Amino acid sequence: MEKISATLALLGIVSLFCQWLGWKLRLPAILPLLVAGLLLGPAFGVLDPDQLFGDLLFPIISLGVAVILFEGSLTLNFKEIKSHGRMVTSLVTVGAVITWACITLASHWLVGFSWEISMLFGALVVVTGPTVIVPMLRSVRPTSKLASILRWEGIVIDPLGALIAVLVFEYIAFSSNTGNHVLTALGLMLSIGFGLGGLAGYLVGKVLRKNLLPHYLQNTAVLTIVLAVFVASNLLQEESGLLTVTVMGIWLANMRGVDIADILEFKETLTVLLISALFILLAARLDSSAMLDLGFGGLGLLLVVMFIARPLSIWVSALGSSLTSNDKWFLSWVAPRGIVAAAVSSLFAIKLETLGFDGADKIVPLVFLVIIGTVVVQSLTAAKWAKWLGVSAGSNQGILIFGASRFSRDLAKVLQTRQLRVVLADTNWDNIRLARMDNIPVYFGNPASEHAETYLDLTGIGRVFVISPYRQLNPLVNFHFQDVYGMNKVFGLNNAEPVSARHQMSETYVKQLSLFGEQVSYAKLSSLVARGAVIKTTNITENFTFEHFLKRYGDGALPLLYIKDKKLHVITGTTGETIPGDVELVSLISAHALQEAKVASQPAENEQQVKT
Repeated sequence: MEKISATLALLGIVSLFCQWLGWKLRLPAILPLLVAGLLLGPAFGVLDPDQLFGDLLFPIISLGVAVILFEGSLTLNFKEIKSHGRMVTSLVTVGAVITWACITLASHWLVGFSWEISMLFGALVVVTGPTVIVPMLRSVRPTSKLASILRWEGIVIDPLGALIAVLVFEYIAFSSNTGNHVLTALGLMLSIGFGLGGLAGYLVGKVLRKNLLPHYLQNTAVLTIVLAVFVASNLLQEESGLLTVTVMGIWLANMRGVDIADILEFKETLTVLLISALFILLAARLDSSAMLDLGFGGLGLLLVVMFIARPLSIWVSALGSSLTSNDKWFLSWVAPRGIVAAAVSSLFAIKLETLGFDGADKIVPLVFLVIIGTVVVQSLTAAKWAKWLGVSAGSNQGILIFGASRFSRDLAKVLQTRQLRVVLADTNWDNIRLARMDNIPVYFGNPASEHAETYLDLTGIGRVFVISPYRQLNPLVNFHFQDVYGMNKVFGLNNAEPVSARHQMSETYVKQLSLFGEQVSYAKLSSLVARGAVIKTTNITENFTFEHFLKRYGDGALPLLYIKDKKLHVITGTTGETIPGDVELVSLISAHALQEAKVASQPAENEQQVKT
């Protein structure tokens, strides 16, 4: 018992370290998790999952995969698929079918799988997944359009690919019997899967919509219900549980009036733990000789996946799109396989081995070979490939602004006219709605959340401005993005006001709050804008220096930032207000100062007001 406890504790610590290492190195966490599993298992024999858990191993993997599939299916909103462009829709439909067909043929002819196992293997490795795509995009930094395509392809194909794999597996499992029993059992499985899954999703949605549960119980209740529905479905019809929970998640994701944001965030946190532990366990079960036994057939299959299936699916899916040839060649190279493929394949392999299917023991090593090959090779080469093709986003001069107030929206519009990417994030829907009306990219929610890790597009973003009235949320966002970009890339307003000791901010944090000046607060900016202040851009030159600018507007001018040689420089309390020449200065001018300047003289020819 003590050995089991110690091993579980070690598993948790190693999982946490691997996730941290992946974050620190800007690499998919799957790489350190894979290395850790191989070291603990085949290499040193510290972890033997079969011996450690015995008969409990299969139920543990089954329940873990059920939660992972449910969490993935919660992201499959059919309306959102269409909203992300025809290319994403084509990739997850036509492209997925092409990839599935190519891999099915290759696994049959090169590895010797039966047609049934080949179809299952093809379905398993169709998925890419956000857990491997998002970290890779942060290091590669392609253009926003390409990053959006790859990210949403991973998000959508994750549950769709898993659903296809589940359906193929169910067919294979029932086809091992003969006669009419196959059709009866398969029909019953589909009926229970879609029927019970839809019913469970509808009932849970009604409970959430009517707030029949207190908020603190909702996440726990949904998780418990998911596990109960999974077990109940398997009791009614063997092997139907995975389909049932997948359908349940899809139903909840598409049900009107149901807020699943908190549930999704909780499930994502839980899934990180499950994925980490499961992947180490699955990697530890690998037989090192099994991958070598795949020989040239396995290597040939990997080459088909990377050099035939992916490019063919991209070029066919992109017919009629606005993508350039270089865009298509870049997309053709980036398609790393993820943890969902490993988890689901391991579960199916165990089941198929008990049913006596030939080649079932090769499924897991082959899936891991594809994962290792695609993730490692593409992680190391994608950035150079993007740069060579000319599809890199370049230096990250864009800004993420937390707080979509009128000031933030006005500033974003000015910066957008200067070809700088700006994203506004806010938890206030009215602010987000107004920003959308101004055609400003937005994120509705907490940008420091797990949900934002996947859905917030930070392509081209290199700085963060915290300009919001949310006193308790601001420090969280500030510290979160300091870990992402560094302390000198995150700026906050000095909102320090007399508050109770319970809500006092740390002195270290307060010293970092000097965006636009040490005495500039959210209240001051909002007040100035409400009284008619506008954001202006001014060319500071030899003929119109910064001193001339100050003389014209006096104390009514608040310099915010300036652009020099297409690079953005932020003015803070520590940098002071010394502005060099030959720059474009962005400042907030009070209504009184504007009126005084207008009366004193005509506007300079090189000055332009951006109306907001």
